[in-house]
Amino acid sequence: MIKNIIDLHMHTMYSDDGEFKPSVLVQMCKDAGLKYIAVADHNSVKGVEEAVNTGNELGVEVVPAIEIDCTYEGVDLHVLGYYIDYSMKEFEALEESILGQEKKASPERLRLVEETGIYVNRDKLNKIMKNGIIIGEDIAEASIYEPENKDNSLIKPYLEGGSRSDNPYVNFYWDICAQGKPAYIPISYISLKEAVDLINRAGGIPILAHPGKNIHEDKKLFDGILDSGVKGMEVYSSYHSGEQISFYREEAEKRGCIITCGSDFHGKTKPAIQLGGCGCDKNTEKKIIENFIRNIK
Repeated sequence: MIKNIIDLHMHTMYSDDGEFKPSVLVQMCKDAGLKYIAVADHNSVKGVEEAVNTGNELGVEVVPAIEIDCTYEGVDLHVLGYYIDYSMKEFEALEESILGQEKKASPERLRLVEETGIYVNRDKLNKIMKNGIIIGEDIAEASIYEPENKDNSLIKPYLEGGSRSDNPYVNFYWDICAQGKPAYIPISYISLKEAVDLINRAGGIPILAHPGKNIHEDKKLFDGILDSGVKGMEVYSSYHSGEQISFYREEAEKRGCIITCGSDFHGKTKPAIQLGGCGCDKNTEKKIIENFIRNIK
């Protein structure tokens, strides 16, 4: 994976699955040689101001951003909003709505995981979870390495040497708790259009996050997403294979979309993902900086 000086997708402790304080994360970015970053927490802007202020102190340019969960045609999507006015009260209401639903869904999510035959260490889980919310990554941390699961065929892919062991916690989430999986609990996310409208009202730019993880290579779905007002896509992502990067770059260029790059760094839930690990070639990186970062400024 090519190491970049720009990374427009990372999370702080204000995401349920994030690890670091905003100031700590920005210092880590500085130490890693990053110059342009975006803090884009899940449905939250609580960490943006601290990140921006720390960036000003350290000489790291921090783009104020958010990653909004939404739905389109029955598919759960993540839309990034860049250069938003993060003081807008509507972002607080969005976060409160999601957190309230996640708290209600947590016991059922845990029950469904246990019904698959996976043992979950509930004492450990209670120490890990934040704000009374149990996410798939927390369940993974409280189950994968427990002795009770050492012979469990469902767990073996996440253990050392297994096919899903590179990022075991988040892979567990995608395999067990994500949309269409055994322990999926639907949350009433806002529609894609509502997400786009919110970002627009905040003066921001809506970009589709890691499309290869949500819509795969569905051109019809992608066309509809763009028709809803999304301005571009995260072509370069730690989730994307080389083939997917080529596919989405071609589709973006064909449609005149904005192209961005992001690692989706979280910390311990995605240990194989490094800051700046976007896989973006240096020529494209330069174009993103000149045409997106500097042009927007």
